[in-house]
Amino acid sequence: MAEGILVEREGGVARVTLNQPARLNAVNNAMWQRLGAVFSELHADETLRCVVLTGAGDKAFSVGADISEFEANRSTVEKARRYAERTHAAMTRIVSCRHPVVARIRGLCVGGGLELALTADLRIAGEGARFGIPVKRLGLVVAYSELEPLLQLVGPANALEILLEGRIFGADDALRMGLINRVVPDPELDSELEATVARIAEGAPLVARWHKKFTRRLLHPEPLSPDELDESFACFGTEDFRAGYRAFLAKTRPEFEGR
Repeated sequence: MAEGILVEREGGVARVTLNQPARLNAVNNAMWQRLGAVFSELHADETLRCVVLTGAGDKAFSVGADISEFEANRSTVEKARRYAERTHAAMTRIVSCRHPVVARIRGLCVGGGLELALTADLRIAGEGARFGIPVKRLGLVVAYSELEPLLQLVGPANALEILLEGRIFGADDALRMGLINRVVPDPELDSELEATVARIAEGAPLVARWHKKFTRRLLHPEPLSPDELDESFACFGTEDFRAGYRAFLAKTRPEFEGR
């Protein structure tokens, strides 16, 4: 099922597509494994500037886990533990990818699909997108590792509203809660995504990676070590800083090479 995850490259931008549109991009076991492998490969690629994560077709970003595999994956406590190890590993690799990740959301983005979207750094949605985590209807709980990014993003009141009510809500509510960064008319989604990716890609890639790393680190309560604090000054030793500084003085556009 490698075709369940499509990877396309154009310059410094990679596009990762959940490719099961007939099932609203439900993610099966093979796709979870492939997602983890893909993001490990992208993480190691020094030439990348940005990664786009999206779903095939117009009906859904993703509706989460493929329910046809429920019996095999989650019908017992032990099966559920093994399944969680697989899904959490894939999500962790997306979160820890050094490059900025932007989720393009159109249509349904619910359940594990919304949890998957939360692994991205930015989320841009069409106005017709729909969100929610209605797992209460299945008698399922959102595990700690899945709940943490939701809680960090929208706070406890909104997180509990999403989980306790289990309703499916629109893009305006998602924007109000802080689930997504912006909403645009559906016909403008791709042009807005393209402009966003271009703004990210034109910057110094090392700086983008540091900003992502620093932001993630500050979400954890442990005090910063002296080495971590000192890393804030590493940018001044890069070729990209020198290129940016010279371009600023010359009032020209810098050309960053990621060095």
